[in-house]
Amino acid sequence: MTVLVLAEELDTTADGVVRGLTERGVPVMRLDLSWFPQRLALNAEFCDGAWQGCLRTEHHEVDLAEIRSVWVRTPSSFRMPEGVSAVERDFAKREAKLGVGGVLLALPDVLWVNRPDLAATAVYRPVQWAAAARCGLTVPRTLVSNDPAAVSGFAAASEPGVVLKPLSTNLIYENDTYRMGWTRRLSTEDLADLRGIEVTAHLVQDWAPKLWECRAVMVGEDVFAVAIHAGSEASYVDWRSDYPALSYEAVELPEPVTKALRAFMAELGLVYGAFDLVVGPDEGDGEVVSFLEINPGGQYGFIEAATGVPITDSLVRLLAGGSC
Repeated sequence: MTVLVLAEELDTTADGVVRGLTERGVPVMRLDLSWFPQRLALNAEFCDGAWQGCLRTEHHEVDLAEIRSVWVRTPSSFRMPEGVSAVERDFAKREAKLGVGGVLLALPDVLWVNRPDLAATAVYRPVQWAAAARCGLTVPRTLVSNDPAAVSGFAAASEPGVVLKPLSTNLIYENDTYRMGWTRRLSTEDLADLRGIEVTAHLVQDWAPKLWECRAVMVGEDVFAVAIHAGSEASYVDWRSDYPALSYEAVELPEPVTKALRAFMAELGLVYGAFDLVVGPDEGDGEVVSFLEINPGGQYGFIEAATGVPITDSLVRLLAGGSC
């Protein structure tokens, strides 16, 4: 039994999981997909109803039949040889994706954390919100639109005010520079001039009043919840915008919320996920937990380092066991 770890060459979180598997005596092969095709070879033959063959690097080889778990941690893009034209490179990358990915997905009785096809569906935020509501989670009132009039009307009907946030990644690459697009509260001035909304789909959502935020990481059936306390105005709106201002605390979520998170994971076919939740006041003296989003490959190293929650150990046990 071999665990296949698909991760970038420099990834300290993956280092910890590989180390944990090795300490348990579990065979592990770590691959950076950018090695294919120059430093990684695939030989796979469909024979007698099954795929037979191997993955091979300069120093390591694994029989396809021995793969029992695959952790899709931070898969890189395939890197084609120098001298290949742009058209050839794009074609070769598509062939690599369908060839390497297709063979691995076709292997029987393999635990995927997570299956790429299911994770690809799960990144659609509208799919997430619908599934979350079906599973009993509270979801803020939400609008997806490219109609300025609709955005204006939605905001006018909002008692707590609204925020604008990306539907996809908040990372923007322009002029050889990376910029971040943070969640922002829309002011009266913003709403008075909505030019540009018509260019593409925009996500506008009711502001969820916060006592604190929560990153809840699920590994199989295990739930690790960590409160994120904002120490600045910027981090109160979007905690990712000011990491130095944050403090962390391991917490227990209410059982109905934990049950709903497990149901959500089952509905989307996920084994691992990092939930972003908001814990705010309800109309009485209690608290309400609102679902914002899930990242099927979300980071957990920073909350593990800050609180000691044993997420790496849980992942190691899951991958070593080969089943949920």
